Amino acid sequence: MILLESGEMYLETILVLQQRNTNVRSIDISEEMNFSKPSVSRAIKLLKTNGYINVDPSGYITFTDKGEEVAKDIYERHQVLTEGLLYLGVPEDIAAKDACKIEHDLSKETFEAIKKHMAKFKKTNDKTASKSAVKAGTKKTSKAGAKSKK
Repeated sequence: MILLESGEMYLETILVLQQRNTNVRSIDISEEMNFSKPSVSRAIKLLKTNGYINVDPSGYITFTDKGEEVAKDIYERHQVLTEGLLYLGVPEDIAAKDACKIEHDLSKETFEAIKKHMAKFKKTNDKTASKSAVKAGTKKTSKAGAKSKK
């Protein structure tokens, strides 16, 4: 079965809530996503039927291996895309919303290319930042040394 964008959003939300709260129930998802309880219940039933999640007798939701894999993939896309948009100067709130829209439509190949580029970009910026910090530290040391010699 092909998982639609809404299903991916539910799985991503469950993952985020698990990271925050450990235990997740339908009511938590409803509050987080600002969706009605009946809408969430219908989505949870579909995700369970299609093997993405399990729901225990107390109503706690856990991932199947398949569901966890999809959730982590979507969450990674969200993080990488948000970070990329922030590097471009997009305000944080807009970057997160836009990443949420984009993450569901990118092919795996396009996302991997973006991720690879972002890794190179970060590596280059980390080196530049380290060099700047070293230079700044050298200048401070030089001035401090000059003052102490007087």
